[in-house]
Amino acid sequence: MATIEQLAIFQITIPLIVAPLVFLLKNGNRAWFLTLVTSVAMMWVASQLLVHVLSVGEFVTQIGGWAAPWGIEYRVDTVNAFVLLIVSGMSSIVLMFARQSVNQEIESNKRSLFYTSWLLCLTGLLGVTITGDAFNVFVFLEISSLSSYVLIAMGRDRRALTSSFQYLVMGTIGATFILIGIGFLFIVTGTLNMADISERLSDTSQTRTVRTAFAFIIVGIGLKLAMFPLHLWLPNAYAYAPSVASAFLAATATKVALYMLLRFIYTVFGFEFSFDLPLSETLVILSSAAILVGSVVAIFQDNLKRLLAYSSVAQIGYMLLGVSLATQAGLSAALLHVFNHAVIKGGLFLVLGCFVFRFGTASLKLLSGKGTQMPWTFAAFIAGGLSLIGVPLTTGFVSKWQLVTAALDIGWWPVALVVLAGSILAIVYVWRAVEVLYFRPVSDDSQIVKEAPLELLLPTWLLIGANIYFGINTELSIGVADVAAHWLMTGTR
Repeated sequence: MATIEQLAIFQITIPLIVAPLVFLLKNGNRAWFLTLVTSVAMMWVASQLLVHVLSVGEFVTQIGGWAAPWGIEYRVDTVNAFVLLIVSGMSSIVLMFARQSVNQEIESNKRSLFYTSWLLCLTGLLGVTITGDAFNVFVFLEISSLSSYVLIAMGRDRRALTSSFQYLVMGTIGATFILIGIGFLFIVTGTLNMADISERLSDTSQTRTVRTAFAFIIVGIGLKLAMFPLHLWLPNAYAYAPSVASAFLAATATKVALYMLLRFIYTVFGFEFSFDLPLSETLVILSSAAILVGSVVAIFQDNLKRLLAYSSVAQIGYMLLGVSLATQAGLSAALLHVFNHAVIKGGLFLVLGCFVFRFGTASLKLLSGKGTQMPWTFAAFIAGGLSLIGVPLTTGFVSKWQLVTAALDIGWWPVALVVLAGSILAIVYVWRAVEVLYFRPVSDDSQIVKEAPLELLLPTWLLIGANIYFGINTELSIGVADVAAHWLMTGTR
């Protein structure tokens, strides 16, 4: 039986080793199966890590027997164990959907490359989350980013190449900013271990070098996070990527970037230093703008993927709004929405994957009046849309309620109004889609299709059902978010 420290190492090494084996298979279905098995195994590992840290506490695994700060360590606590489970869990569920969708959207000779890129992206996202070394954060970030560019570029629309290149340019700028910031921290502290950096910064935190490092890292992560107004790469990337790639990236990539932001703010630079700067005021302005602007732009989108992409810009705004409150309740709301939004957006993008599988498009104009032809699929879209709005008994309501409560606790009632306005705008863009799908004349009477295959519907409804389950039974999601927020704020369980 592997020890808990070995399981932490397996979280990275197994998908990294399996990735080239998947490429060598050259058979799309076999590559898919091996990728799915690997992802499910990583989900099991992540669940064991989360159970361990909730019951025993955080632990550190040294790589190669070299003690920090000379060696590299993996540090597992409640926060990153929670994120590890989200990433590996969403990867596994989306992969259950992937076989038929990928077989339709991607040429047979490229499918093994697609799944190889998927595992490399998963490796990078898990690595960013679990590592305790600042330079390794950059390395794993680049692994996930480079493989993401490949995933996006394999979309069948030629605009996928342009979108991938735009993401590459913006992602490279963001990664460069992060690397410069880490370089400044190394100059000041002489170490790359994040726990060690945090200790050594206590005597030098007021220097201009440290403040410059903070600025570079926050802006760089903001680009990776698609923080408004640094979000311009996201809509096209989600719109033109293969359906399962859109679902995977929407449910995981920005969540890991938010985790990076929290890790540097709270455990590297420290709460007092970070919020002694005008961080709170900046975040509340940018996140409020993201909620309002992202939601308004979503209303006018004809492509449902772009609609959900701009909705994601708004949802990232909700997460950052919770962070901007600089309270444990606000941070808990932000972490809760990391989980809830992964479930919501993952489910909705799988719904669009069903649309694309049957109709070959996610265009509202071409889907006009088609709602009755795929009743289970369109019912899933409506249920997910209700969660985006924040209707009671859905995860979206739980997140927004926690956020509003946290804001009112410190007297920030304008924040509550922004959340309310975002929900009203969500009603508009969700209703617009429902109205076109159900109440408009059929765009093409000759194109009559059947319901999506069961292989696609099951993972879709698994996530849509989770939206309802975790909207009713909140003990697990809120409980873990509260413990994680308390750990970030105090460093204790």
